[in-house]
Amino acid sequence: MKLHATRRQFLVGTGILAASSAVPALAQDKPKLRFSAVFSEQDIRAEMMKKFADAIAGDFTFEGYYGGNLFKQGTELVALQRGNLEMGNIAPQDISNQIPAWSILTAGYLFRDAAHLKAFFASDAGAEMKKMTEDQLGVRVLGPTYFGVRQVGLRVDREIKTPADMAGIKLRMPGGDAWQFLGRALGANPTPMAYAEVYTGLQTGAIDGQDNPLPNVENMKFYEVMKQIVLTSHLVGFDLLTVSKKVWDGMDADRQARFQAAADAAIDFSTEKHLARESELAERFKAAGLKIYEPDVEAFRSHVQQQYLASDLAASWPAGMVDKINAL
Repeated sequence: MKLHATRRQFLVGTGILAASSAVPALAQDKPKLRFSAVFSEQDIRAEMMKKFADAIAGDFTFEGYYGGNLFKQGTELVALQRGNLEMGNIAPQDISNQIPAWSILTAGYLFRDAAHLKAFFASDAGAEMKKMTEDQLGVRVLGPTYFGVRQVGLRVDREIKTPADMAGIKLRMPGGDAWQFLGRALGANPTPMAYAEVYTGLQTGAIDGQDNPLPNVENMKFYEVMKQIVLTSHLVGFDLLTVSKKVWDGMDADRQARFQAAADAAIDFSTEKHLARESELAERFKAAGLKIYEPDVEAFRSHVQQQYLASDLAASWPAGMVDKINAL
């Protein structure tokens, strides 16, 4: 009896060991993906990431951090490069800080609309730009996350028709040379400020205005502390859904295909929702008492493009890239 009991204890013990040893194996099968973004959990793109997370749940454990709670705006790319982050929503302006050729994709009045943006990143020209990020930064671009056309919103009551009317306007722009250049090209006095501080900045008068797509204005309630929206439509707003190349290279071909397909579907969902939201918000803001009007957009386009072409930024642009983009 004692011998049987001992044998039974041994079998139970080895069973426990076998079960416990399987736990790390399962954990290794589903590595953790930390994702960082500056947009809030109320943003359409947060919903996009939830759909993405559901689609990859069989391969990864996804952890989403929003509102700049894990990494502040502009620091996500470096976190990816240092291995402190697996995925991020990265502004093309942040990439251009390290790869000057990428500044072409931050230029005002370059892309016509969301469809043009998507067509570019699916083209050979887009593949050329994405390869730069892999080779030089160790980051893979999964696709552009469209979030609307950027418009100028002001707390001051000054009618804006041309870039000359923007003189002296303290216009909040994200930090970084590419963003600050765009602000100057619009005729304003660009002021760097974190996204989370913009509402207070408008409320206190630390800034006179901000530039964001209408869905962002709604999400962050900027309309509560603004008097007007100037429909400059100066930039098709997009960030980049990215993953560390180390994480990407660690997947087999099948897993990579599932991962990319999940990203594509989530991005398409987000784009469609943003386009629908944009079409209704202008009227909603008007009803809330904001003055909304279109300036001389051609005057803005001509001025902004001249500023870019005369700048040092254009010297770093890949030869023929503007023509390739325009031809799409």
